[in-house]
Amino acid sequence: MKLRTKALALAMTAAAGISLAAPAAARDTISIVGSSTVYPFATVVAERFGSNTEFNTPKLESTGSGGGMKLFCQGIGTQHPDITNASRRMKTSEFELCQKNGVTDITEFRIGSDGIVIASSKDAENLNLTLEQLFLALGEKVPVDGKWVANPNKNWSDIDAGLPNKPIRVMGPPPTSGTRDSFNELALAAGCDKLPEAKDLSKDEHKAICESIREDGVFIEAGENDNLIVQKLISDTGMYGVFGFSFLEENADRLQAATLDGMVPTAEDIAADKYPVARSLFFYVKKAHVGVVPGIAEYVGEFASNSALGQNGYLKDVGLIIPPRDQLAVLMDKAENMPNLTIDELK
Repeated sequence: MKLRTKALALAMTAAAGISLAAPAAARDTISIVGSSTVYPFATVVAERFGSNTEFNTPKLESTGSGGGMKLFCQGIGTQHPDITNASRRMKTSEFELCQKNGVTDITEFRIGSDGIVIASSKDAENLNLTLEQLFLALGEKVPVDGKWVANPNKNWSDIDAGLPNKPIRVMGPPPTSGTRDSFNELALAAGCDKLPEAKDLSKDEHKAICESIREDGVFIEAGENDNLIVQKLISDTGMYGVFGFSFLEENADRLQAATLDGMVPTAEDIAADKYPVARSLFFYVKKAHVGVVPGIAEYVGEFASNSALGQNGYLKDVGLIIPPRDQLAVLMDKAENMPNLTIDELK
């Protein structure tokens, strides 16, 4: 009842102060866009929500985190999405775009964790890499004799004689993906920072060099569907893939994870932020649509519920690394009160 009361109050506010951009037709189904990593978890919640309530099952599109943010921030009105999923936090530039387009009231929900893995078929030669070696394999530019040059490394063994003497071939997500953003920041940049030459880079040079993946065919973009990467790895033992830990767990009988900085990814280490490429997962709610498009507050309540995100919740069963109890309590409070995200929180 509290959620319904809150939804009604928000609906009255929206009706009083915000025009939901005619000529868009009224909509009775929640529209959700965004991250391919969050997509399977949100789909499970949406299906349960549609089955167990009087509301329609929300419509989900896997557009990637960046693509979802662009759609979400285009404006207020039922022609625009109500919720966007993200496998990294909203950027300040995205927050500013939302504000510019009238999407001023946004609530952020951190729903759990995921790790980014380097994986291959169980029939392939597994990798044992440092983050530095990973950068030297995939960075667009690497230092040679003190100068940053186009990456000359063709085989893994060009980086270290102890690595496989076979071509570097890695398939991963495109630039619109939150997984790509997180990989660039948490894996590539971290590996770059281990090189002495990185210390002399300016802030702009650091971003341009340390977070840029080579474009000479070694890294192959696979679109927003991580399942396509999984299928390719199973059929090609010379290929390695970059995707979220949940997809590795789903295919544990066929895939193996590389060791990164001495660690094989586990749910426990990712949840504790011990695994070097762990990241948080989010969704964002457009508050002006709450109470206008039916069911948004109730969907949020379902996602933040103990039955979904608790220690025995159904999202844990499908591979989400759930938040600790204290963080779940914060989520539940957010679902009730829908506090506004501020730009200071993103800095």
